[in-house]
Amino acid sequence: MRLFIAINFDKRIKDALIEVQDKMKMQGVRGNFTKPENLHLTLAFIGEYGDPDFVKDVIEEIRIAPFDITLDGMGSFGNLWWAGMKKSDKLETLARILRRRLAENDIPFDRKRFNPHVTLIRKPESVMPLSPNDYADIIHDVSMTVDHISLMRSDRGKNGMIYTEV
Repeated sequence: MRLFIAINFDKRIKDALIEVQDKMKMQGVRGNFTKPENLHLTLAFIGEYGDPDFVKDVIEEIRIAPFDITLDGMGSFGNLWWAGMKKSDKLETLARILRRRLAENDIPFDRKRFNPHVTLIRKPESVMPLSPNDYADIIHDVSMTVDHISLMRSDRGKNGMIYTEV
């Protein structure tokens, strides 16, 4: 089973992200847009792992004092455009604690540096020269309170990936 640990968004953040995607589409940007129901912030990507209950047990041991996250800015990793998050010590601490607990329990995960972002589109193409920064004003200062994290599974469906909370 392919697993990852994420923060799922409230309606306000999802609506702002969808608005960015809609504006891209109206301006002729084409590509593989993330489905609205799949928008999330990955804290740790585990990949194939056969014991989701063990991962859930590890997650439940982590106490989360509610804190806010805020969308801010846009960027790209090659042919992937993303929305960013304002720097948050509490978010970075949560990711660090979570990853430490996964390592202590021998649960494998992608150890790339935590770079909080939300994938909006893969392989963007446009007739006009556009960049992710052309859309940054839409998502500036949209916030939500985080009070829990979710273990998610990723399955390939006939119309793309399907993410389901475990």
